[in-house]
Amino acid sequence: MAKLNRYVPSQNESNRLLAATPKKELERLDGVVIDPPVRTKIYEQNQSVDYVYFPRKGVISAVKGFHNGDVIEVATIGKEGMVGIGVALGVPTPGNRMLAQVAGHAIRFKAEAFRRALPKCPQLQQILLRYSHALLQQIAQCAACNRAHTVDERCARWLLMSHDRAGEPSFILTQDFLAQMLGVHRPTVSTAARILQKAGMITYVRGRMTIVNREALESAACECYQLILEQYELAVGKRP
Repeated sequence: MAKLNRYVPSQNESNRLLAATPKKELERLDGVVIDPPVRTKIYEQNQSVDYVYFPRKGVISAVKGFHNGDVIEVATIGKEGMVGIGVALGVPTPGNRMLAQVAGHAIRFKAEAFRRALPKCPQLQQILLRYSHALLQQIAQCAACNRAHTVDERCARWLLMSHDRAGEPSFILTQDFLAQMLGVHRPTVSTAARILQKAGMITYVRGRMTIVNREALESAACECYQLILEQYELAVGKRP
């Protein structure tokens, strides 16, 4: 097993929650840097949480599974947030399955040690409370979006959110997975992707998605993208 690098607080921290936390509080936390591969299952629904994660790069999806096998995304988490926020709120088990959908890296802390350290980190506690509000707003906005907007608009919104978190214009993404995240059948999302590609906003070749014209993609997305972005900016500050 490869040796994990110990987390050392840095002025150039890319996770926005940790970047907003005073160094003296971060030094109370004992974590490691990890690189979760694509499709890694971070949490299973209603099972115990051993670790919490602060992504620096990449995308983590919170998904709901149904008895018929369907899966749909309810939240997208990246460098603006935390995976395992329930630990900070005193909830020992996650209500959603969490999995890595775009490769990246993150800071991992043992859940119990993190929970014990939080009372000594008052500013981090406040930051996490504000983040919790923004995350709830994202979940609510996406639920409304799934009902009110077209697949094309939702696909553009989802690609923008993933692009923000991936840290690169190009990332691996299968159409099957995108269909799951949007809660539609693959032919539907294939049509939406072709429309965006024909308009010169994206390219999609052999499972690799590339954002070619972000400005046009923002114009094609529904207003939900901007509304979600504004909630995170209120909670954790504007993107650097």
